Parts: sequence; structure tokens; C-alpha cells
Amino acid sequence: MAEDAKALIELATRRFVEEVPALEPIKLVVGVELRGRGDVQHFRMEMPGMKVTKGPAADARVRVDMRREFFNVMSREGKVPDWIEAFRYGQAKATGPEQILKLIVNVVERQQEREHTRKARSKPA
Repeated sequence: MAEDAKALIELATRRFVEEVPALEPIKLVVGVELRGRGDVQHFRMEMPGMKVTKGPAADARVRVDMRREFFNVMSREGKVPDWIEAFRYGQAKATGPEQILKLIVNVVERQQEREHTRKARSKPA
């Protein structure tokens, strides 16, 4: 199950970065905590390069916490707007230095604005 979680973390990160390419070069260590039924799994993800290892991330600048079942679905099917909603409504939580979290939010919001503008312009009149 742990190897499966590592692969899902890599998949979720890869999909998110494909939608928000400006996040790709950011150097960041993220601690991921997945809570299941009476079980908590800890992972360390290092960017860029998406190196995921099992175990606590003592050097993590940002920590992400969510239920395992929810993460399983989001990693395969979630798009950026789904992730935004998950963080907004508490299904996923991120903690860390305010300036890092704000940077990530700003980069994601700007990418969403660009996507919205492209779609609006590409529709025939």
C-alpha cells in the first residue's frame, strides 16, 4: 500500500504541475500525511524532480494533510479547481510559512486567470 501511495503522490504532483507549470522549478520539501482508518502514513516529497520517500519529513517547509480515501480519488481525477475547492473547504489542509503558501496560491490563481482568459478568447463570436 505504501508503494501505491508513493506512486499516487507522484501522479497527483505531476498532474498539478502540468496544469500549473510555473510551480515546476520551485525548490520545496513537502511533508504529506495521509490518514486512513486508524492509520497515518507519512511521506516526504522533494521538488523539483518529485522525489517521494516514505517516512516523516523533518525538513518539510510545507505540510499537506488529508484523508487517504479522498487523496486516492483526487490524485487520479482531481484538476486544479478541485484541489482549490478541497483546500478551501477543509478536505485537505496545508500548513507552513505564510509567504510560501501565499506564493503557491498566487501562482495557481494567476494560472487559473490565464486559462479562463484563453477559453473566453477562443470561443467563436
